[in-house]
Amino acid sequence: MEYYEKKEKQIEQQKKIQMSNLMNQARLKVLKARDDMISGFYQLLEPKVSIRCRKQDLALVQKNIPIYQASVKNNIEARIDQDNFLSPEISGGIEIYNADGKIKVSNTLESRLDLMAQQMMPEIRVALFGANQNRKFLD
Repeated sequence: MEYYEKKEKQIEQQKKIQMSNLMNQARLKVLKARDDMISGFYQLLEPKVSIRCRKQDLALVQKNIPIYQASVKNNIEARIDQDNFLSPEISGGIEIYNADGKIKVSNTLESRLDLMAQQMMPEIRVALFGANQNRKFLD
């Protein structure tokens, strides 16, 4: 009986450890999403910015603007462009424009995937066609 009680306690401890790990992973995902949004703002560093997001993400973006403003510690005016929302067909993210709209930082899932595709192009080329003996640089 002692053996089974000991095993039962071990299993219970393992379950608690697993739950703790899952909760930590969930917290890290939330912090990562918030950090990604704030890093899009940091790339622009303009005193006035305009934000475009999907209509269904409007509340989330509004909630996170004060967090960004507090972290930058400058008087930054961030306005959500409610006349021009991003397409609801994209997976999510935001686009940030400076005051006159000439500078754009795209932080959408699609733009990140495009960037990854460009970075992985040499690896894809080698996987599809094999190594090219005439290439000096693998860019």
